[in-house]
Amino acid sequence: MNIAESASMEQILLARGWTKADSPQTADLMVVNTCTIRKSADERIEGRLGWISGLKAVREKKAGAKTKLLEEAVEYVKDGPRPLTVIVTGCLAERMIDEFKKQYPFVDYVIGTFGKHHFGEIIENIEEKKSSFEVRDDEPYHFASVSAEPEAFSTFVPIMHGCNNFCTYCIVPYVRGREISRPVSEILKELDALNRLRVREITLIGQNVNSYHDGDTDFASLLQLIADHLRETKSSIQWVRFMSSHPKDFTDSVIDVIAKEEVICNHIHLPVQHGSSSVLKAMNRRYTREQYLELVQKIKDKIPDVSLTTDIMMGFPGETEEDVELTLDLMRKIKYESAMMYYYNPREGTPAAKLEQIPEEIRKERLQRVIDLQLEHTKERMTERVGKTVKVIVESISRDNPEEVLGQTEQHEKVAFKAPSKLIGTFVSVKIVSLSGHTYHGEFMQ
Repeated sequence: MNIAESASMEQILLARGWTKADSPQTADLMVVNTCTIRKSADERIEGRLGWISGLKAVREKKAGAKTKLLEEAVEYVKDGPRPLTVIVTGCLAERMIDEFKKQYPFVDYVIGTFGKHHFGEIIENIEEKKSSFEVRDDEPYHFASVSAEPEAFSTFVPIMHGCNNFCTYCIVPYVRGREISRPVSEILKELDALNRLRVREITLIGQNVNSYHDGDTDFASLLQLIADHLRETKSSIQWVRFMSSHPKDFTDSVIDVIAKEEVICNHIHLPVQHGSSSVLKAMNRRYTREQYLELVQKIKDKIPDVSLTTDIMMGFPGETEEDVELTLDLMRKIKYESAMMYYYNPREGTPAAKLEQIPEEIRKERLQRVIDLQLEHTKERMTERVGKTVKVIVESISRDNPEEVLGQTEQHEKVAFKAPSKLIGTFVSVKIVSLSGHTYHGEFMQ
């Protein structure tokens, strides 16, 4: 979501005649789009803002360079001060909007989640060198018309925003607000714009993407409408993905559309969070272990070649050793292709933060057991595809071998193979020859 929203802000800047700076040290404007879903995200942002504070002081000739990173900025201002405007937006800004300017006085504008649609007005204010702009942050969320990065062949398409679930560990409903779905007409209009840009792959996104509902159109109906629209318009878009979906909203109709429509990738990210029903209840996930396993079986029955990925959180307050074993057992039953795995960190303002916490060393030890098992499953699942010929979208030149390109399969796996770089952004057929780590090596089928 942050990538999509950053891209929409970049589009506004480009439309107004701004260009990308060669480096942060020489920029006239810096936009920091923040995340606050985990403590580690907050810490990274705090470190970045500390560096920007020093950079701004150098640019305004208020201090000398204290690190090598600032030497370029010193050279840049040798003939006189060059102002730097700093905008901070996103979820951390929303959560700290009242105290942010006090804590970071060098920041010129603080825009919460719901104030981003004023971005164009703020840029106009900066261009006209006005000293202030009041950001009104009490309006409904506004979707950008296009969220594609310039010249991208793969992009995100936001279809809903916010969350009504209130999982007890999660800060998202407090910084993103209640769910709001984007009108179908606006989504199809963006798809037409992306077709004109020759985009090849889209990912529908939302905090709880499959809770989408616009009038009589639910998520399954939307997927069908999109597939029909892409077919009727002979769109350049050949792959449609979505994330992240909530198991409680994953209906049989959604499974049927994915199985039926070739344009919708056979890759599903289905966050389980935990394998114990008692922990899931404490998390307020609104499904049991048994219901989740039943859903996975339905998906595998209807979509045999599906790639399933997930999120797993260990160390939630009250978690027992038995709960850990139930999670490991669920993983063995499903054998995910990959997983986002992390240990619980309390987020201030959420119900779970008030509970008695499991010591961090125990949380880390339990997480490591999950990681070790998942690495085994990832290798096992990926090895099953060796020898197959698959459709691949070519993404870039390989960093490990400049004679190779790196592509992605429908199941969201990486594959490196020798092919001309002019194929970047196109679909090709590749025979998977071997597996090295988490990357396939293949043979380009001309």
